[in-house]
Amino acid sequence: PRRRVNPGFQGQLKLYEAMGCAVDTSSVLYKRYRLEMLSERFSEPQDLPREVFAVDPTTVCQTLNTEVLYRCRKCRRALFRSSSILSHTEGIGPTAFAHKRITDSARLSGNGQEKCTSYFIEPVQWMEPALLGVMEGQLLCPKCTSKLGSFSWRGDQCSCGRWVTPAFQIHKSRVDEVRTLPVGNFQTAKT
Repeated sequence: PRRRVNPGFQGQLKLYEAMGCAVDTSSVLYKRYRLEMLSERFSEPQDLPREVFAVDPTTVCQTLNTEVLYRCRKCRRALFRSSSILSHTEGIGPTAFAHKRITDSARLSGNGQEKCTSYFIEPVQWMEPALLGVMEGQLLCPKCTSKLGSFSWRGDQCSCGRWVTPAFQIHKSRVDEVRTLPVGNFQTAKT
């Protein structure tokens, strides 16, 4: 009889190889894999493992490093760090939305404009109350409650056309980047 390697195990081996034959829990690949496994296991997440959540940037001392901090554009509350962004390969653009009605002007709007209008991130501690017991919903600023984006354990489509599962989506227009300068203790905000 012919034997086959379990495709799930094969996927784990490929992930292990891509991480340099070591388990790197800070790797985007590892974080995405862990979230995908969680989304398959839960029909309605009632209890999520602590390690799934990135530390709330307001609870950690600001250290001088190259990480970018993202804040609510309305109230300036720190929301997440660049290390929480789970990048994805760019989708095929408007043709990926063929199931929806797209106007010709929308189809032609690729004039140097950024294709991804959102950040897809790992869950952050402040999101926990919103995520428990529901499959999808809105992500609101924990300080001023302005809408930042949405989440779906089933996944969602990025503006570039790529399907991301699960999706914790923050609209770029709702946050500001704050970069720490290497000299002194000054910060500069990119708007």
